[in-house]
Amino acid sequence: MEPSVAIETQSLVKDFKGFRAVDSVNLSVRRGTIHALIGPNGAGKTTCFNLITKFLQPTSGRIYLNGQDITRLAPASVARLGLVRSFQISATFPHLTLLENVRIALQRQLGTSFHFWRSEASLNQLNDRAIQILDDVGLAGSETLVAAELPYGRKRVLEIATTLALEPEVMLLDEPMAGMGREDIGRISQLIRKAAKSRTVLMVEHNLSVVADLSDTITVLARGRVIAEGPYAAVSQNPQVIEAYMGTTDAEATPALRGAHG
Repeated sequence: MEPSVAIETQSLVKDFKGFRAVDSVNLSVRRGTIHALIGPNGAGKTTCFNLITKFLQPTSGRIYLNGQDITRLAPASVARLGLVRSFQISATFPHLTLLENVRIALQRQLGTSFHFWRSEASLNQLNDRAIQILDDVGLAGSETLVAAELPYGRKRVLEIATTLALEPEVMLLDEPMAGMGREDIGRISQLIRKAAKSRTVLMVEHNLSVVADLSDTITVLARGRVIAEGPYAAVSQNPQVIEAYMGTTDAEATPALRGAHG
């Protein structure tokens, strides 16, 4: 495995009672890049994510993080190695304030992760850092708001804030734009681009305009197999990709692919 590669899968396979959801997938995510995993519904994207983050065990194949074989590790062990799946591991606590949500994620720095019975004084030392993170993601001045009071898009921003508080080396974003309006999509896109300056990002995303705007490299899955990989300009012209999304190999379908939301 090359030193420049953060995540690598080798011949990754996942079977479910005779159905092969992931079929010999070789994925190589370069360190310091934004890499998108796309494909039509049922392509195997979420299963791949679940395998990489260890929510599922592969039927066969290997998974590496920074050259270390993590194939048989538990999800918590993988998270401690610096791979964090946003919107899953970092789900927010709806009845706590924004500040309290970020402080809980920051507890890992004290070696007291998830010890909710820790004294208030122990947690207060994290306030300055928590406020800084909330400021970084555009939530300054909202520290005392209860998470449940936030509109949907801002809850997603808070979830990214709690993920950043864990100081991940590799962030896996599972459909970060799902259910968002145009304004929120723009805000989250800016946040992902900013976060990616100091870490690696692998994301599954249906909004192809977002993928085109953010991604350095795109891997396209169809029926559990990789059918194309490269920059968006090349992938969007690939006849196999056009056929997978549009049911045709006609190059005239490419503009529709560019606007597709899968």
